Amino acid sequence: MRFLRLLVTGLTGIMIVGLLVVVALIVIRLNETGPTMPSEITLPEGVNATALTIGEGWWAVVTDDNRILIFDQMTGALRQSIEINQD
Repeated sequence: MRFLRLLVTGLTGIMIVGLLVVVALIVIRLNETGPTMPSEITLPEGVNATALTIGEGWWAVVTDDNRILIFDQMTGALRQSIEINQD
């Protein structure tokens, strides 16, 4: 009976430590700063954005005229324009 009590006590301690580790990891993860959102992107005239994707050092804007515009994250300058072909 004493052995069983030690096993239950040990398991309880391990579960408490595990729960504390999970809570600590969640708190650490939520405190990290995520990617920076652009405050303003200048698009070509007459073009509207439909989606925005952020990569390391760049932003990709999908436009309503079937193009993907790649902007530099630091300068905001247009790096590349990719035409989307719809078949």
